[in-house]
Amino acid sequence: MRTSGIVFLTGAVLLLASCSTNQVAYVNPSVQPGVQPSTLALEYQDFKMAADSLIRDLLASPVLDRPGGGRYVVAISRIINDTTQDIDVDQLLKDIRIALLKSGKAVVTTYIQAGGPEDPMTGEIRKLRSNDEINPKTLPPKRSIVAPDYALSGKIVQRVYFLGDRKKVDYYFILTLTDLRTGLAVWEGEKVISKVSGKNNYTW
Repeated sequence: MRTSGIVFLTGAVLLLASCSTNQVAYVNPSVQPGVQPSTLALEYQDFKMAADSLIRDLLASPVLDRPGGGRYVVAISRIINDTTQDIDVDQLLKDIRIALLKSGKAVVTTYIQAGGPEDPMTGEIRKLRSNDEINPKTLPPKRSIVAPDYALSGKIVQRVYFLGDRKKVDYYFILTLTDLRTGLAVWEGEKVISKVSGKNNYTW
């Protein structure tokens, strides 16, 4: 009976140790107190943390302070997904776009962007100019589409490291704001989110 009890106790200890090893944690939890990751893969809260950090940095810079007031027009350019995951980069961009609009410093064009218009209706309504059934006075005039001043491009990079029986994953969220008149990068930001867990946990 004593031997059986020792075996049971040893098994329980090993099980608890295994669960602890496989638990996912942020390397720097103070960045987002009280938030616990559930997977090594990217989660919505990771996109939220990255977007909040990047937009704070962008809005703190003077690049969007337009002389004389008014708003700049920003186009969304290419966002490269350099991870092992099939992710929707709109999760990152949506929070950034909302913050840009609320800041009063910029608006985002949904017609001029990499990969074609997000909302094609801007172009579709202009095709109605040859339709005799449409009142031409209700159609937008020619040359009324506003060209963007800046383009926002970026990259999400994943790096995996093995530290003994632990796996560490770093996600780099990198954004660049380019002045379309000059082709020069006028702002760049980077946010790194790191997670650690057991080496057998997957990143997808």
